[in-house]
Amino acid sequence: MLNTIPIPIPARRVSVPRPSSPGCRRARWVARPTVAVVPRLRVSVRVVLDDWRVAPERGELLLLAASELVTNAVCHAGAVTSRLSATLALGGGWLRFEVADGDPALPDFGQGGDVEAEGGRGLMIVGLLAAEAGGGLVAFPVGAGKVVGIRVPAV
Repeated sequence: MLNTIPIPIPARRVSVPRPSSPGCRRARWVARPTVAVVPRLRVSVRVVLDDWRVAPERGELLLLAASELVTNAVCHAGAVTSRLSATLALGGGWLRFEVADGDPALPDFGQGGDVEAEGGRGLMIVGLLAAEAGGGLVAFPVGAGKVVGIRVPAV
C-alpha cells in the first residue's frame, strides 16, 4: 500500500511506501532547487511533524534544520543539479531530516571559515543544537551527489 504525502510546493508528488518496520514513518519531497521551495517545504515538514505528534522542541529543531539544509542545497548545489530531494523519517527512537542533491562537494559544517563573514554559520548552529539534543549532523556521498542531514533522538 502506498502513502502519498500532500505537498504544497511546486514539486513532483512522490508516493512513499510504508516502511516495513513497525512504528517507522517516512515522508519524501522532490523539487527543483529554487529559493521559493524553502518556505514551502518548511510548511510541508511542519504539517508532517504535527501529524506525527512530534514534541514541539524537536519539531522546531527539525524545522530550523530543514530550512538551513534546503537553503544550502539551493544556494550551493542549485547551479549543478536540477532537483533535490528531502526526506523526513521517524523510527527507532530517532528523527531524521536529510537533503540529497547532485553536487558532490561535502559541507564543512562551519569548521574554520571567516569569522567576519555575514553567512556560513547556519550548519554550525544547527549542528550545535543537534548535539545539545543528543544528535548530530551527517554528510556522505551518494552517487554523483551527496546527502546532508540531521539526526536527533525523537524524545
